[in-house]
Amino acid sequence: MSNLFSIFDPTTEINSLPMNWTSTMVGLLLIPTSIWLTPSRNSMALNLLMNKLHAEMKTILSKGDQNKGNSFIFTSLFLMILMNNFLGLFPYIFTSTSHLTLTLTLALPLWMTFMLFGWIKNTNHMFEHLVPQGTPTMLMPFMVIIETISNLIRPGTLAVRLTANMIAGHLLLTLLGNNGPTMSHTLLTVLITAQILLLILESAVAIIQSYVFAILSTLYSSEVN
Repeated sequence: MSNLFSIFDPTTEINSLPMNWTSTMVGLLLIPTSIWLTPSRNSMALNLLMNKLHAEMKTILSKGDQNKGNSFIFTSLFLMILMNNFLGLFPYIFTSTSHLTLTLTLALPLWMTFMLFGWIKNTNHMFEHLVPQGTPTMLMPFMVIIETISNLIRPGTLAVRLTANMIAGHLLLTLLGNNGPTMSHTLLTVLITAQILLLILESAVAIIQSYVFAILSTLYSSEVN
């Protein structure tokens, strides 16, 4: 028997292979080849978005470093998360970003890579980050503990933030949709209007959360240089 959280259940199987997770990459198959090869309004909009993101992330990565870092991985990460967030807004499409299985898989390897690189290549710089400039001597041991805990929970906060925001909006849409058959025509009109407004809000959340995930990952990368 289905319940409110059944929309997040990825256990639909075909020949013992979970097919819901294929939605993670199926969006790439739906993008027309002409968008990449032929100049058009859509390709121009995509290029404009990529250039804006590239410029912003390049600025973050190059702070305090003459050798500007490559922001390609972070712009690609943004597009992947954005694609999955938007796909989840369509009916009967599994929202993979509403699961820690995916979000933690993205956040944890990135964080571990940054930490390993920082502590191996820039050990003194990483130690400096544990004690902010101007910290009183008496507070230094506490600041080291606080900064260490803050660093350790970063992949968790990245993953949980994205997952929680995706779950919250989908649950609200599901709650409103389940009450539709029992309502009168007047209330049903109000409900449909509310769902349309909520869907617009969820579209904005999908963009914002993709941007936040990518930008925070970029910031964490810039701190180890």
